[in-house]
Amino acid sequence: MKCTVLGASGLIGTQAVERLKTAGHEVVSASLSTGVDVISGKGLGDALTGAEVLINLTNSPTFDASSLDFFETSMNTIGTAAEEAGVRHFVILSIVGVDQVPQLDYYRAKTLQEEVLANGATPYSIVRATQFFEFVEGVMSWTTDGDVVRLPSTPVQPMAAADVSAAVVGTASGAPLRGIRNVAGPEVFPLDELGRITLEARPDGRHVVTDDKAGMFAEIVGDVLTAPQDAEMAPTYYREWLARA
Repeated sequence: MKCTVLGASGLIGTQAVERLKTAGHEVVSASLSTGVDVISGKGLGDALTGAEVLINLTNSPTFDASSLDFFETSMNTIGTAAEEAGVRHFVILSIVGVDQVPQLDYYRAKTLQEEVLANGATPYSIVRATQFFEFVEGVMSWTTDGDVVRLPSTPVQPMAAADVSAAVVGTASGAPLRGIRNVAGPEVFPLDELGRITLEARPDGRHVVTDDKAGMFAEIVGDVLTAPQDAEMAPTYYREWLARA
């Protein structure tokens, strides 16, 4: 199988490329650094020549309202190129519960990305994953003030990037779902507790204070970021990942 991976230089992209190569597939790794621009379309035609499967892992450079323009423009550009190249399966990575958080610009943008894909001509699959273990430190940094990390008690069910890439590659290797595959980590944590677990394993002088008005995740109500009933559970546990990382 010949597969083109857009966003191949990112966290999930690099792992997906390696998994595909290990499985014996022919892979084209495409990103801005290789001359492929998903906004202008530059380099897309060459990157998709002969591709049976397209995995789009590109991401908006911002999380604000401008991310809506990024995903709408890029998906239309990529969709046209995929149709012209005769791609048979178009896969994107999205977020569990993304369509239930309209108050966040970035989540509305990712929902728009899904809609453009579903309305396109190429058979498709959407992999929705929960938040990544690798991003917990970044989330904590957003609300750090001195030695205090303020985090809401929003329930999350994070998973390892390695498990996300495995789900993406597994989906891309099969028939188009023309729908959504949900994947999630094996444990649910309040976000503030997740922060405390992280700092216990990697102490740096900070401590967590519960603040249900702090940060982006404070705007999320209920358990929409946890696994729906049809979700597949990833095998990696957070404490085990922390111990290895």
